[in-house]
Amino acid sequence: MARYKHPGKKARLAKKGRQARWAPFWTVPKIYGQGRRVHPGRHTARKRSWRRTKTKA
Repeated sequence: MARYKHPGKKARLAKKGRQARWAPFWTVPKIYGQGRRVHPGRHTARKRSWRRTKTKA
């Protein structure tokens, strides 16, 4: 990739990075109730890693 990124492409890559993060921890008791222990990564809509799957950005 180029050393200097165009601002539009940089913004698109930043958005993709935010979408690939785990959901916030407070979503677990909000969805399942207080006693259930579930990983917050299950609530992330788009699971993507920079190693596995590339974007079209």
